[in-house]
Amino acid sequence: MAASSPAFKKMSGAVGGAVPDAEWKVQGLYPISVVTEMTGLGAHTLRGYERAGLLQPARTAGGMRLYSPRDVAIVRRAAALAAEGINVTGIRRILQLEAEVALIRAEFDGVPQPVVAASAERGASGTG
Repeated sequence: MAASSPAFKKMSGAVGGAVPDAEWKVQGLYPISVVTEMTGLGAHTLRGYERAGLLQPARTAGGMRLYSPRDVAIVRRAAALAAEGINVTGIRRILQLEAEVALIRAEFDGVPQPVVAASAERGASGTG
């Protein structure tokens, strides 16, 4: 799954205005200077994460990066993984796998419980 996959893709739209709850998390709100203060990382590192495909901050008409709360969460997770000694390629793969797990969990949470229980019973009995 690439950084442009649905799990990583950001919703497009103008910044500001009334926004549904789910959308505010993916809209660019913070300029790079604010994100550097929020995360303790330098602007060079943030731009490096972008070049590596870990995130895609929104851009203003003038080209200024605007980071969403989701972007900030990705930056913090990437920084934590980097602090553990994981390289950017490994970080990218971990973030992709975490996004896939989140999608599967969301799909699983949408399945009615009797269906889930029946599937679990079939799996436990070795049939199915």
